[in-house]
Amino acid sequence: MARLILTLICVILPSAVQANTIYKCRKDDKIVFSQTACPQEFSQHKIEYQLGITTEVDSDKRDIPVDPLQALLNRQTISKEKLLQLLDGEIYRLKQENSYFEILRASELQKLERKRYWQNKEKSDPEYINEMDDINTRFNALTVSNNSAMQQLKDRKSQISTEVSPEESKQPEKH
Repeated sequence: MARLILTLICVILPSAVQANTIYKCRKDDKIVFSQTACPQEFSQHKIEYQLGITTEVDSDKRDIPVDPLQALLNRQTISKEKLLQLLDGEIYRLKQENSYFEILRASELQKLERKRYWQNKEKSDPEYINEMDDINTRFNALTVSNNSAMQQLKDRKSQISTEVSPEESKQPEKH
């Protein structure tokens, strides 16, 4: 099971990283949008979407995307700022997922309530109570799992924030 999850992460991660970058390629009066870098004969604008913010940069220099997994395998490192940004992004995603779980819970409870109403059952009916408990237990478990992951990410973020990088420790102190 762990291998399957790791394999899925390895396959999905590179495509997920590229999904928030689009290139606007221009040549004369033609404009083409692409998820890959523009051909040499086109001028290129890079449009990035991250954490709800869209930025467009005129980037005629060609960008060679770096696969994060390959970077780790090649022992390349991620800067402290980029790592903190990635942690913030994952914390934000988990918060959004918790909100989505609450919407799903409300929808399922509403569906259960309609079912109870049309079957002319009381709110004290044991079957209705069991189904409602099952729904709440399932969504509570998902939310608790996400909250636990968020806490671990926040702890790691604060640990990284307080660490002194080798570059910072080599700089002489200014008096």
